Amino acid sequence: MIGGFARHPVGCRDRDCGSAGTGAAVSRRRRGASARMMFYCVAAVLMSSQVRANTATEPYINTKKPIAAPAGFAGICDRYQWACARDNVMTRAGLDELKLARQVNRTVNLKTRSISDRRQYGDDEVWALPTARGGDCEDFVLLKKMELIRHGVAPGKLLIATVLDRRKASHAVLVLRTDRGDLVLDNVRNQILPWWKTGYSFLRIQNPDAPSKWSAALAGGVFR
Repeated sequence: MIGGFARHPVGCRDRDCGSAGTGAAVSRRRRGASARMMFYCVAAVLMSSQVRANTATEPYINTKKPIAAPAGFAGICDRYQWACARDNVMTRAGLDELKLARQVNRTVNLKTRSISDRRQYGDDEVWALPTARGGDCEDFVLLKKMELIRHGVAPGKLLIATVLDRRKASHAVLVLRTDRGDLVLDNVRNQILPWWKTGYSFLRIQNPDAPSKWSAALAGGVFR
């Protein structure tokens, strides 16, 4: 069962919005600095290879060269084997993927409370399934991916992506790869959008052929 607490969905940038004081401010500053460093590192890798950025309305996120996984992803494949499962199964016959994705996205957003890693674990970057206290954006993504796989969606169609949101803060979303293009499940909204309509700057994404590895994206947002 999908568990948690009912609350309006908020993004990783707002993970400490419910707390006041110096701790929350420091956490936000660290998150912002981390986002800027992530952007510069990814941009440097991509520019060094002179790759072409995705056109704004391309249906799929075209991945570039391999890149290191996000720091919080370390150990995820061992703890949650489904998170790195290869596409060796087909989506269950007759399954309406988009309808299911909308349902899972909305349910997880409404029933899972947003809480920062700093408040929950005393660390700024911990990827894990939400606890009874809730989770942050990466945790929402993991729960949605698990639920969709459990309901019959092929693992290779569900890719975790790290982005900069519209305010250039680091964030994570789940990408559902369909015959219509790449669609985004997000904890800041219940509506599922094509990746290029989110306004996000996509930095890196799981490699669909080897989900334990990551590829640079350089797509949307500041890369248009």
